[in-house]
Amino acid sequence: MTVRKARGAWLVAGGVFGVCLSFVALIVVGTYSAAAGLIGGAGNGKNGTVALAKGAVPAAYQGLVQQWGNLCPAINPALLAAQLYQESGWNPTIVSPANARGIAQFIPGTWAGHGIDGDGDGDRDVWDPKDAIPSAASYDCELAGYVKDVPGDPTNNMLAAYNAGAYRVIKSGGVPRISETQNYVRIIRSLEKSFARPVGRVEPSRQAAGAIYYAQQKLGTPYLWGGTGTAAQGGRFDCSGLTQAAYDSVGIQLPRVANDQYNAGPHPGRNELLPGDLVFFSDDLTNSRAIRHVGIYVGGGYMIDAPRTGAVIRFDRIDTPDYFGATRVTRDGAAALPTHLPQQ
Repeated sequence: MTVRKARGAWLVAGGVFGVCLSFVALIVVGTYSAAAGLIGGAGNGKNGTVALAKGAVPAAYQGLVQQWGNLCPAINPALLAAQLYQESGWNPTIVSPANARGIAQFIPGTWAGHGIDGDGDGDRDVWDPKDAIPSAASYDCELAGYVKDVPGDPTNNMLAAYNAGAYRVIKSGGVPRISETQNYVRIIRSLEKSFARPVGRVEPSRQAAGAIYYAQQKLGTPYLWGGTGTAAQGGRFDCSGLTQAAYDSVGIQLPRVANDQYNAGPHPGRNELLPGDLVFFSDDLTNSRAIRHVGIYVGGGYMIDAPRTGAVIRFDRIDTPDYFGATRVTRDGAAALPTHLPQQ
């Protein structure tokens, strides 16, 4: 992934390594000072108050998700967004091996019984997000009604019913002991946090300092498109390969590409950044699927990144017109991400 030359050229050479040591002190002190003041992660509030994180939902679908995500108390826009992302990665033309179709992945029999004409144009088209997204919300709410008297978390039970059927949830007295269904519920509830706009302070990352330390050891390494740091590649990286390896060094497995890494946790605002946050850049500031560059924030308006072919891993400024946003990586958020999302 490339990045504009306008981001500057703080190339690592000679005396710059002295500056790097200053950054080390800043990072360690800043990260752990922030961690010392931990407060709970941001809540989403009650149904109807959940706003979507900037760009997390592609602009073409954001209005639909915000509107239909408030259809009933069992869902909210961030939950609906997480479900659609898990189902299709926002791809409206995908077909699964089980013949599930479209952005909400309805199988034909379920669509026949539960698809609705969301846009009022006289048809019900599983391939049209203006029908499929409202249908997913409507079906969620319908399922929530079926399982409303089942013990346990009502949203978890609703999601389990979407995956395994309401009968199994009722018979099991909650989320059934089916690994696929349990994982489906866990993944979507974790992803929900990455699609919701935080309403309070986001908890600092406990792995941040280790990820930054790893990236610092790579300063001066030549960029390689597609590089993940293997011996065969001479230990070289591209931008998302570097961030993936940095967090892998502290036991957190991120997806390979930057636009999926954006969903690995909640999204602090620009004035709330802490060392270790991933920072993202795009030519389309309304769509996280268009993200093309990522770096690791180190404080003071700078990141460590692998910029482009012909450059080396270095410090760059983040305050450029293509700055998209940031993610505070969490272990649960990263673990929830689908490993093989379709790329549009």
